[in-house]
Amino acid sequence: MTAISGGADSDVTLDMLERIGHPLSEVHYAFYDSGLEFEATKRHLDFLEEKYGVSIERRKAKVPVPLGVKRFGVPFLSKKVSDYLYRLRLHGFQWEIKPFEKLRLKYPRCESALRWWCNEWGENSRMNIRRRRWLREFMSENPPDFPISDRCCEGAKKATAKRAEKEIRPDLAVTGVRKAEGGARASAYRSCFDGDSGRPDRFRPIFWLKDSDRDAYGRAFGVAHSDCYSVYGLTRTGCACCPFGRNFEAELEAAKKYEPKLYAAAGECLEKDGGGKTKFAIAETFTFL
Repeated sequence: MTAISGGADSDVTLDMLERIGHPLSEVHYAFYDSGLEFEATKRHLDFLEEKYGVSIERRKAKVPVPLGVKRFGVPFLSKKVSDYLYRLRLHGFQWEIKPFEKLRLKYPRCESALRWWCNEWGENSRMNIRRRRWLREFMSENPPDFPISDRCCEGAKKATAKRAEKEIRPDLAVTGVRKAEGGARASAYRSCFDGDSGRPDRFRPIFWLKDSDRDAYGRAFGVAHSDCYSVYGLTRTGCACCPFGRNFEAELEAAKKYEPKLYAAAGECLEKDGGGKTKFAIAETFTFL
């Protein structure tokens, strides 16, 4: 079973599998629709099916992004930051700057998030909030009046993939993750292969490819990417207009220019009730910080 996202890494993974061939086994290709996708990505899936003569199953998200945001909270800065802020909010945190020991007594069973807030993960740890310069001070003086969470990723992608694996029961799960892309998803793995007795084995065939390697492969074998790259000018694709993305402002501009319906849907999904200022704008403020 192979996850197809419609992105550049996914394109190379699919081309590689079909070029090398798999005569002894069937490959089940699946696309997980997050509920907030570029139409260009969906058109590209049709192109891939025709080019390679394969079938790509479209699977709806277990919890689509708009519903996940409404239920849990808005994506904010990074998955790790959003997760910690979500935990703090669940415990009624008042965004106060006090010693860790005092806060632990006031907010029991929230130790990990409090350690992050109080910079207690070690002097130079990347797990501390000080990595986001002045974020703690800003939030203490300007407490967020809207929920924040990374749970939209869980319902839209992770839970959807787990459900698909449970139903299809593949021997091997293939993804186009690359170490060079960075981020939590890539840094979670140390190798291109993992064996797991309780789940399908994991294979990441392009794990060791750098950006230049991937691009060289694409040129050599004529791998075509979606309009998100060739027309919109984006350097990556994922959940459309997600604030977790490195260049989500560029995605917003591309959606506004080329896919106004998506732009409107994304704005409505993350709209702050009342004054018309969107949570995208608030997220941009924190990104600046």
